[in-house]
Amino acid sequence: MNDTPARPTDGPRFAFGTLTVLPVKVTRWDREAARAGMLCAPLAGVVVGLLAAAAGGLLLLAGAGPLLAAAVTVAVPAALTRGLHLDGLADVADGLGSGRDADGALRVMKQSDIGPFGVLTLVLVLLVQVAAVAELYAAGWAAGGAAVVVAATAARAALTAAARRGVPAARPEGLGAAVAGTVPVPGAVAVAAVTAAASAAVLGAAGGVLGAVQGAVAVLAALGCAEVLLRHCRRRLGGVTGDVFGALAEVAATAALLVLALG
Repeated sequence: MNDTPARPTDGPRFAFGTLTVLPVKVTRWDREAARAGMLCAPLAGVVVGLLAAAAGGLLLLAGAGPLLAAAVTVAVPAALTRGLHLDGLADVADGLGSGRDADGALRVMKQSDIGPFGVLTLVLVLLVQVAAVAELYAAGWAAGGAAVVVAATAARAALTAAARRGVPAARPEGLGAAVAGTVPVPGAVAVAAVTAAASAAVLGAAGGVLGAVQGAVAVLAALGCAEVLLRHCRRRLGGVTGDVFGALAEVAATAALLVLALG
């Protein structure tokens, strides 16, 4: 346990230092800092989303088409997370697809290579994300950029929900064990509500009542899909791991983009 008094910056530092490659130093590594960090996780999503939307916007201004801009936009969050969320998605797909028991599936997930289930899942998820963002960019950069920010924020709100109390770690070590069960349930609910409300406000500013509804629904759909995967991982693996957190983020982001593109 760290005896240093808690500071208001501990949470943001933990969130940005563990969830992004941005040069933010983690000054505390204990359960208290993990709780504050996971509560601040959506803030990291806002920054990642803004940087991704900015990259897409610059390409559109330079004359690129929506598809190219969308591909680069989707690549930015991958770069800003060292590809860890995508790697987690692939590992979880391989582990769950192996058909083995919890211990066997966890061993599969810990291997450095990616199997057929992981490759197929990565390809399909990235295709869906790029196609959704391209469709949104075709309607205008403002709509596409706002959707990218909402999706990135919802993805990190899913991490907050997965770190709530009552959700155990599947392994005794790793990032999953460090943050599992640290967030009080009321805190996770509050983060979800604030994320949905903020997304509704952002999209409502451009699209009126319909935009506000789409923003809220996108966040709720993202959290709902992540919750389905989380419950399945708890049944199959016994809890969460760092890979599971990465998979939840990608599933949530994809669900949010799909809802917004369809809207």
